[in-house]
Formats: sequence, structure tokens, C-alpha cells
Amino acid sequence: MNKTEHVHFIGIGGYGMSAIARVMLEMGYKVTGSDMAMSALAAKLQQKGAMIHIGHATEQVHGAELVVYSTALSDDNAEWVEAKRLNIPVIHRSEMLARLLNERKGVAVAGAHGKTTTSSMIALVMEECGTDPTYIIGGEIVNLGTNAKAGKGDYVVAEADESDGTFLQYHPAIAVVTNIEADHLENYDGDFANLKAAYVQFLSQLQPGGKAIVCGDDENIREIIPNIQGTTITYGVEENNDYTATDIQPGDRKISFTMQYQGSDLGKIELSVPGLHNVYNAMGTIIACLEAGISFIAIAAAIVHFHGAKRRFQVVGDANDILIVDDYAHHPTEIEATIVAAQATGKRVIAVFQPQRYSRTFFLLDAFSRAFTGADEVIIADIYSPAGEKQIEGINSARLVELIKQNSNAGARYIAQKEDIIADLSTRIQPGDLVITMGAGDIWKVAEALATDLQATEKIE
Repeated sequence: MNKTEHVHFIGIGGYGMSAIARVMLEMGYKVTGSDMAMSALAAKLQQKGAMIHIGHATEQVHGAELVVYSTALSDDNAEWVEAKRLNIPVIHRSEMLARLLNERKGVAVAGAHGKTTTSSMIALVMEECGTDPTYIIGGEIVNLGTNAKAGKGDYVVAEADESDGTFLQYHPAIAVVTNIEADHLENYDGDFANLKAAYVQFLSQLQPGGKAIVCGDDENIREIIPNIQGTTITYGVEENNDYTATDIQPGDRKISFTMQYQGSDLGKIELSVPGLHNVYNAMGTIIACLEAGISFIAIAAAIVHFHGAKRRFQVVGDANDILIVDDYAHHPTEIEATIVAAQATGKRVIAVFQPQRYSRTFFLLDAFSRAFTGADEVIIADIYSPAGEKQIEGINSARLVELIKQNSNAGARYIAQKEDIIADLSTRIQPGDLVITMGAGDIWKVAEALATDLQATEKIE
């Protein structure tokens, strides 16, 4: 690509699109974009010099030499149709990311859970250790206040999305796979074997001398390791891995462990984020950074400064001995891990979950029903479904609540609307409580409203 090119982004306001747009803007490209509303991320792009249009119109692609779109785009979008009519090259967001990642030393993080946190950790450690990476993250890194940067160093850190198979466009120098689970099977002909085969291909198409870094504690990863072409490095808490974590010490919004390589201690790691799942995320991070030439001592000194990615056990309110936390957890495994991390605070845990997508709820209904054992109280909101998704008969939150009562938490309640959840909790939460909202939809609004009420109460007192 010629850096004088004008690149237009249809749907520029989301995490993935805005991250790529920001990097290209910082690299010197002319960037324009459109979306249905001005998001905070789009506003930041506008402040940096991008031209942002609210709404979609044909003339907004005029002059563009490349148009980038996201998966959510409909085929009748006016800008898409006009770009095709004018023979302007139109590519998917993942292809644009592949161009950026493949031309340098890519560090691509894939997996059912932990992609955003692990890639954020890697970006922060590399940044603090002076490697000046480019990073393109699907969530805002709390410490850095952004989800993307165009660095001058050799490395490009990004998430590799397996959900629609687009991660097969990437040829990284370092690939990290955190775990593999049967999710997004609607894009793999409903066959888990197809998804696992895609991971094998992803891990086998590294740059010459590349390294595949995988969690050896995950049974689905262990199953595919013999099929991976190239060098594979494993990590986990079990002894049969190349790198292991021992002496794990959980705490209130923190956790620590000792990192070992083939039985020898490398040193202690202290994290400022909670939960065993973050031990795994940190291990993937540490190995990737070691492979990038950073010393263990420097990594340990940097990683303690990581305070999470937005919507990953994000504390949005903390007053009067009441903690309000928001998390993106939208899969049963993530919910269980997040609740365990919440329990480590020693507070009474009130879990508020908003299922996302009828299809995911249908495929994982039984697993969801068993995920809430560790919570003291459970509230389930209505399913958050993207526009255009068809409702599945018999799949709804009321049914999920009945199954949760049977399988993991007898006290589960169904409160359909966010406003009613806010009204219910605002009168009942008390010192010693932790409210955690979970889901990939807009349930975060409940956490923010409760936090606002909590801060107002604190000022009055």
C-alpha cells in the first residue's frame, strides 16, 4: 500500500475497526469513516484527524482508494454498493489487519477466551520494555487508555478471531492459543472438528522460525498438538508442560505465582488482576515476550503494572465497602472463572448476566445452567440479540433461570429489563457486596448506573 492512500472505514466506531483505523492514521494514511452514531472511539479518531460521518451515504466513499468493512455490514449498505460501482477495492477488516500483521513480526493471540486480555498484556509489556510495538486490540487497555498504536518496532500485536475463520489469513511470527471450545460452530458447519482443524492450520502457517505457544492444560489443544507443523511451546499449571506455574497465591483483585521452565524456577510473577484465568493469560504473555527477546526480569517488572482491559473485571464503582465490577464474560467457562475471581475478594457475590445471541444460548444452554455455583445471588436479564438474528423457539432467559435453579444456583432470578435490575439492586446492595455484570451486550449499563448511584451516596454521607 502507498501511504498517500485514502482509506475509508464503513462502521468505524467499533473496537476492531477503530483500532485498525487509528494505526493507519498514525502511519500517515488519510482516514475517513462512517457509523450510525459517534462512539467514544470514533471521537478519539476525529480528534487525531480522521473525518467521521454519522450515517451512511454514497458520496462518503468518493475519493477513497480502499474501503474497509466489518462483518456486521449488510449487502445493501449505500457506501458498500457505491464503492463496488466505482470499482474501489473493498476488503474485510480481517484482511486489512492481515496486511498489517503479516508484513512485520506478528504476535497473534487466538482462543475461545482470554484473547483481549492476553494481547493487551503483551502490548503493555512490550511497550514498557521499549520494543515500541504496533498493537491492535479488541478492547481498551486501561493503562494505555487506547486500543491501538502504530509503533516503530518490529512487532505487531493483535487478536486473531476464530469466530468466523478470518484468523486463517494471518501468518504471524508468534501465535498464542489460550484455549479451544465449541463456540461459533454456526460458522463451522456445526462441527467442532472443523473448528479444531482451523486452529491446526492457523498454528501451522507461521513465518519461518515461528513459535506456536499453547495452553497444554486444555484438552482440546492437547488433542491437536501432534498435528501442528513447526515448533510448539506449552504452558499451564500441570507438570507435563514446558512452562508451569506453581505456588499460586490468589488475593483481592490480584494474584501471584512462580514461573518455571522445564522444572527450574524463573522467578515470581505478581499480577494486579485477579483469577486463575489471568495466571494462564500471563503465562502466554510471558512466553511470547521471552520469544521476542525480552528478559524475564523486565517482563516481571512490567506485567505487574497491567490493570486490565476495559470490560475485563473492570472496577467501575468502589465505595462504602461495595464493589461494582463489569466483565465481558459471555461464555460458561468465562462466567465460572469471573465468579471465582470475584469470590477471592471475600465479598458477597451478586452475579448479573445477560445472555448474548439465541444461537449461543441454544448451543450452550446446559453449560450456562451449571456456571453460577459460586455466586451468592444470580440475576438473569433478557437475551441480547443482534439485529437480524432469528429467535429460537423455547430459548429464552426465563427457561435458562429454571435450569440454573436446578443445576447450579437455587436462588437465581429472572429480571428482564436493565432498568428493573438497577431499581432492584440499588435498594438492596449493602456493605460487603460485590455486584458483577457479565455479558457481551449492553449489561455494562447496569454497572455504570449502580456505580453512579453509589458515588452519589458516598458524597452525601
